[in-house]
Amino acid sequence: MNRMELFWWLALTIQLLAIPGTFLPVLPGLMLLPLGAGVWVWAAGWSSAWPELLLASLILLLGWGADVLGVALGAARLQATRWAYVGAGLGLLVGLLGLLPALPVGGPLIGALLGPLLGASLGELLTASSALGPLGLERLRRSVLVGLAVVAGMLVSRVAQFLLALAGVVGFVLLSRVLLPG
Repeated sequence: MNRMELFWWLALTIQLLAIPGTFLPVLPGLMLLPLGAGVWVWAAGWSSAWPELLLASLILLLGWGADVLGVALGAARLQATRWAYVGAGLGLLVGLLGLLPALPVGGPLIGALLGPLLGASLGELLTASSALGPLGLERLRRSVLVGLAVVAGMLVSRVAQFLLALAGVVGFVLLSRVLLPG
C-alpha cells in the first residue's frame, strides 16, 4: 500500500464515522465529511482533490439547513413561542450532559430525545399565551404537543442527515477513486 492509498483509507474512515455520527451525539456527524476530505486534499493536492472537499462542504451546509428546518417547522406549525425553542436547546444540553448519560444503556440517546421534549414543553408551558387560559390541562396538553413536534422535527432532521452522510461518503468514493493508482 503506497502513501496515497493510506491517506485515502484514512480519509474514507473519517468520513464513514459521519454516518453513525448523525445519530450518536458523541460524534460530530456531518462535520467529519469535510475533515476527511481535507485529509484527502492534503495528500492528493488541491488541484486534483478540490471537488471532494466542495461536495463535503455542501453536504455539511445542507445538513445544517435540515437541522434548522426540522426543528423550526415542527414547532412552527403549532405556533410555538420562542421559549419552546430555547427550552429545546437547553433541554438537549441537559439531556446530553446531565443525569441521563449516567444511565447504563442509551443514556445520551435517551437524553437527546427526552431533554428537548421536556425543555420545549416546559418553555411553552411557562410562556404560552394567556388566551389559552390559566395554567391548567389545556396549556399542559398544548405544551406537550409542542415538545413532541420539536422532537419529531429533530428525528426527521437526523434521518435527513443520515442520508446526506451516505451520499457524502459515496460521492467521496466516486470522486476520489479516479486519483488512486490501479
